[in-house]
Amino acid sequence: MKQRLTREAIAIRCAAEFQDGWVVNLGIGIPTLCSSFVPSGRQVTLHSENGVVGYGRLAFSEEVDLHLVNAGVQHVTLPPGGFVTDSAMAFAIVRGGHLDAAILGAYEVDEQGNLANYKRSGQTGVQLGGAMDVATGARRLFVVMEHTRRSGEPRLLKNCTLPVTARGAVTKVFTDLGVFEINNEGFLMTEIAPGWTVEEVQACTEAKLSVRGDVRELLV
Repeated sequence: MKQRLTREAIAIRCAAEFQDGWVVNLGIGIPTLCSSFVPSGRQVTLHSENGVVGYGRLAFSEEVDLHLVNAGVQHVTLPPGGFVTDSAMAFAIVRGGHLDAAILGAYEVDEQGNLANYKRSGQTGVQLGGAMDVATGARRLFVVMEHTRRSGEPRLLKNCTLPVTARGAVTKVFTDLGVFEINNEGFLMTEIAPGWTVEEVQACTEAKLSVRGDVRELLV
């Protein structure tokens, strides 16, 4: 079986996109790992809808403060300038258009940039969460996820089969097989995991992938 990128490698590659001065929301799952890989020298304000703003990397055991957790309930550090507020203020940041980017996980993303990430097939009793606000309130929406389900079924689709969280919101997708921009033609693959070919990634993808010239190898 061919080697795929680790979850940490996906997070490292996504975090490399963060620009100096950005305010970035990190969702549950792989997105939370990005807090430990913000490029050195870049001032990035990390935001969590539970009210921790300006937090840092994941905390080591000796640094744990039970009051400081991210959206995934993982303990984080709080560098100088960070603060804790109520969820009303945290969501005011989201709804006020102050997020430069949001990083979310997904079950599915389709060619139209639609995001499905709150309900699995057959799952019952699911409550709608803050992802709807975050996905539509951020200037950019980056999705980080594994390219296929455990069963091998694709997650980059022609059309989402699960309930849609936000329509036309996704800007770019980072998976364990590559990096994909969403444009008027669907998924444009710009980077590919080492050792893979475009044809092999296409075989793992329902949606049609387009490329422009040579696709560069994804390095982290």
